[in-house]
Amino acid sequence: MIRNVVAVLLAPLLALSLPLVTPSARAQATQVLPDFADLADRAGPAVVNIRTTARVAANAGALPFPDIDENDPMYEFFRRFFPNPPQQGPRQGPQQGPRREVPRGLGSGFIISPDGYVMTNAHVVEGADDITVTLTDRREFKGKVIGTDRRTDVALVKIEATGLPNVKIGDVNKLRVGEWVVAIGSPFGLDNSVTAGIVSAKARDTGEFLPFIQTDVAVNPGNSGGPLLNMRGEVVGINSQIFTTSGGYNGISFAIPIDEAMNVQQQLRSSGRVIRGRIGVGIEGVSKEIAEAIGLGAPARGALVNSVEKDGPASKAGVEPGDVILRFDGRTIERSTDLPRIVGATKPGTNSTMTVFRKGSQRELKVQVAELPQDRPRAARTADSPKPAVPANALGLGVSDMPADKLKELGVRGGVQVDAVDGLAASAGLRPGDIITQMNSVEVQNARQFNEAVAKLDPKKDVAVLVRRGEASRFVIIRR
Repeated sequence: MIRNVVAVLLAPLLALSLPLVTPSARAQATQVLPDFADLADRAGPAVVNIRTTARVAANAGALPFPDIDENDPMYEFFRRFFPNPPQQGPRQGPQQGPRREVPRGLGSGFIISPDGYVMTNAHVVEGADDITVTLTDRREFKGKVIGTDRRTDVALVKIEATGLPNVKIGDVNKLRVGEWVVAIGSPFGLDNSVTAGIVSAKARDTGEFLPFIQTDVAVNPGNSGGPLLNMRGEVVGINSQIFTTSGGYNGISFAIPIDEAMNVQQQLRSSGRVIRGRIGVGIEGVSKEIAEAIGLGAPARGALVNSVEKDGPASKAGVEPGDVILRFDGRTIERSTDLPRIVGATKPGTNSTMTVFRKGSQRELKVQVAELPQDRPRAARTADSPKPAVPANALGLGVSDMPADKLKELGVRGGVQVDAVDGLAASAGLRPGDIITQMNSVEVQNARQFNEAVAKLDPKKDVAVLVRRGEASRFVIIRR
């Protein structure tokens, strides 16, 4: 009785304290959440499953999923949910005799034209002897690789069919951080799976020629090559990489921007390969400390040249290690990764103009762009034999003069060889055998001049030295 009376007395007060939720307010709250159903209906039919096989010796102990072994966290998943589970026991190498086809991998792709051109990742089809493309209506086609580009991880595949559903291509420049995006693909072989998330960042520099789109869309093995779509159902990227410590989704995935991918596929369609320009330099980013030390000023920008290919286009143009390339053909180099993209998009044989910063001033250089080889040779690195010595200056460096024949061999006008390292220089990462060719934008001629210059340095300011190690040169900041 008392409980009922209290409830009656408190009811008006409780009603005043609670927010009034009307049907229209509930509807408005529901509208905030996106609905992906119509988008999936429109774009889904153009997304395909790609299976690849390889021919191996009939008596070889191959796994249906060659990249999965018994110690892999995904091994149990495949064993339980897929027919023909991996056989336990050690793998055996290829042997002579009859050969058979075994599944090599699973991936995704999407149809870009009604006549059967399919885009996917290069790593999805690389090394495959046979490719099977399966549509959502269960039709299967044999795929033929038109071309692949390992540098961007883009591949173009052709199937013999007409009147196929195809995707619409979106504008990456209009894509915004925080915008909803959707991935459709075949994670773990579960074809036409739809996952959603947002754009986490744009222009992530995780690739030499690509500014990747970062998302938090659930992307797993098998999603590779599938489309990343905006809310209008347009493709804005190709799902390509994941950041993971377990082999599965960790909330960070990367997609190839579709504008870059379409440029690649056009070249693959016309010639079967991608032609890029090169000028023959090794580069790195310009840090704030280096920009201040060499007098470039703020903000830090450009591409710092750490090596110049002998007799290459840049060498003939007069580029030197330690130069900072600020502009190429009038286009500003904000970050070092901008340079290979701009140069790569330049037609070989083009006479271009570069603006470089050297020893406190800018200068214009003319360079003829060459063609980037299909297979990039790696520069051999060598280590010079250090000479025992005692550190002799305030930076903790013991140095000696360079023989004339050594200077000529290295292609430098002057410099000193580091014989011993201690203190500040050791903390900065210098080591015996390094060659110092510049300090704070001043060329180093010999050991005497270098040590005299060190003695005159402001003890409160950091020092930037240009260090040649093997075939590469880079600025090193010695902090005081």
